[in-house]
Amino acid sequence: MIIYKDIITGDELISDSYNLKEIDGVVYEADCTKISVGGEAFDVGGNPSAEEGDEGTDDAAQTVIDVVHSFRLTATSFGKKDYLQHLKGYMKAVKSKMQERGASEDEVKTFEKGAQTVAKKIQSNFGDYEFFIGESMDPDGMVVLMNYREDGMTPFVTIWKHGLKEEKV
Repeated sequence: MIIYKDIITGDELISDSYNLKEIDGVVYEADCTKISVGGEAFDVGGNPSAEEGDEGTDDAAQTVIDVVHSFRLTATSFGKKDYLQHLKGYMKAVKSKMQERGASEDEVKTFEKGAQTVAKKIQSNFGDYEFFIGESMDPDGMVVLMNYREDGMTPFVTIWKHGLKEEKV
C-alpha cells in the first residue's frame, strides 16, 4: 500500500486504497464514503444495578467521512480571500519543493498552469467546499478540499498531486 503524505508537514492525507483520479494534471480526486463510528456496546458481565448504577457512558455512533476519519483530518474554515491567500503561499512552497527535488522547468510550468485552472474552478464553487487540514494542524500544510458529486450524496476529496510524497508501507 502507498500512503501519500503532505510534502510540507509530513501528515498522512490519503492512500492508494482509494480510487485516485488525476484531474487537470495537478490534483487527485477520490470518492469517499460515509461511515459510522462509535456506538459499540460491550457487555463485560457486570450488573450496574448491583453496584453503583450505570456509568451512563455516552458512546453514540457518529457518521463521518472515511478519508477524514482514517487520516485524522481536522475541519477548518476559510473565507474566499483567506483561502486564496493560503493557496498562493502553499503553491509557492510546493514549487520550491519541486525545484529542490530537481523537477524540470516544463514540469514546474505545467504545475503552475494546471494549478491556476483548478484554483479558478475552486473559486467558482467556493461555497460548496469544506476544508480540512492534516493531523499536525500546521497552517502552512495542504488544505484538503471536500465537496459532493452531482448526486448530492457522494462526498469526494481534492488533493494537490504535487504536494504529496509517496511512502510504501
